[in-house]
Amino acid sequence: MNRDAILEAVDVVKHFGTGDGWLSKTPVVQAVDGVSLSIRRGETFAIVGESGCGKSTLARLLMRLLTPTSGTVSFDGREISATKGEALKTLRGEMQFIFQDPFSSLNPRMTVGKLVGEPLEVHAPELGKENRRAKVAQLLRQVGLRAEHADRYPHEFSGGQRQRIGIARALASEPKLIIGDEPVSALDVSVQAQVINLLGDLSRDLGLTLVIIAHDLGVIRHMSDRVAVMYLGRIVEIGDTEDVYTAPRHPYTQALLASIPSMSGPQVDHEAIVLGEMPSPTAPPPGCRFHTRCPFAQERCKTEVPVLSDTHSGTHQVACHFWDSITAEAPPVNTERSSAAVEARFALYRAATEGGTVTHKTNQPTERT
Repeated sequence: MNRDAILEAVDVVKHFGTGDGWLSKTPVVQAVDGVSLSIRRGETFAIVGESGCGKSTLARLLMRLLTPTSGTVSFDGREISATKGEALKTLRGEMQFIFQDPFSSLNPRMTVGKLVGEPLEVHAPELGKENRRAKVAQLLRQVGLRAEHADRYPHEFSGGQRQRIGIARALASEPKLIIGDEPVSALDVSVQAQVINLLGDLSRDLGLTLVIIAHDLGVIRHMSDRVAVMYLGRIVEIGDTEDVYTAPRHPYTQALLASIPSMSGPQVDHEAIVLGEMPSPTAPPPGCRFHTRCPFAQERCKTEVPVLSDTHSGTHQVACHFWDSITAEAPPVNTERSSAAVEARFALYRAATEGGTVTHKTNQPTERT
């Protein structure tokens, strides 16, 4: 395992279904198919792609909420793909998950104090009742809530406040890594910036490693250090966020960026970049899985699977046989921030983070103390 990596996946595969059924065959869903990545300690790493591409399944594999069909996942130097029992209980304290829906992920019959304090009962049983309540109050204040909120129930809070409760619960066990599956997509736009700022502050102040699954490419650009683009169960491009956004190499990444609405200047016709709809994960195309939608596809793409390879930058990888020529031929991708309203939204993301954005974090500790 890379010494700088806190989380590493090697050829991870997750298929659902057996292909056999009592009355008829059940199709095998190839949700994740041969993903390898390495997440550095202390960074904010993003995974993006269309719905159904396997992002959430990959997040649950990294979290050990699912067992991979094959391949390995290693966390902090330990292989965790088949971890069980006490070892899994210990792992749960070091890795935490923030769910997409802040309401359905909170038990409506439990008070906020009980919800946030439950991880303390499991991972810090030596704390007495009073110390546990004091710790809960501290965690609530840390995420922008008040100590007296501990006596209320989830339905008494707004969506943004409920997500803050979920974040406080994730912080309770003092994890090294937090995975967020669309942590702001269920929130109002006006609230998203607040939660993004909060996650950025926590990452910087606590030295947390964040893995964020998201659809909002604007959010990803302004909060992540590196980004991986997934398509139909595989990673097609990975690199530093600004490199990927300003110089996308894979035609699918170019299409994603071209689909961002723009209110200034002509809109790139992304229909000309991507053809048709994403194939079913039960019957993915052979060769390059994107070739059925790619206007640059050639015969080689239909039979030979492309592997992630370095581009000229050395820190930017792409899985495409003809990325070099495609980059030169593809229509320009407008990645400019499109309007005064969007600029104001990005300013909110930057306002509460030192150094401008989370991508430019300063004085971030590399190890937990």
